[in-house]
Amino acid sequence: MAELSKKYGVHPTQIGTWKRAAIENMATAFTRKGAAPEGVSAVDVDKLHSKIGQLVVERDFLADASQQLLGMRGKKW
Repeated sequence: MAELSKKYGVHPTQIGTWKRAAIENMATAFTRKGAAPEGVSAVDVDKLHSKIGQLVVERDFLADASQQLLGMRGKKW
């Protein structure tokens, strides 16, 4: 434990605490408890797609406007 403490700059007591917690919770790490992760609804996907579309239009508009204002100095993405 002293070697690990020195190598990683962590107090030996902390390493001992982590080890005990790992041993106590080892079995639960491999069991399936609780509900499955929530899926993404079609409504949320549609909202995100429309937001992406809006941002793309705004980006293109601003890129064209900056090119017109700055001429060749403006960068085209």
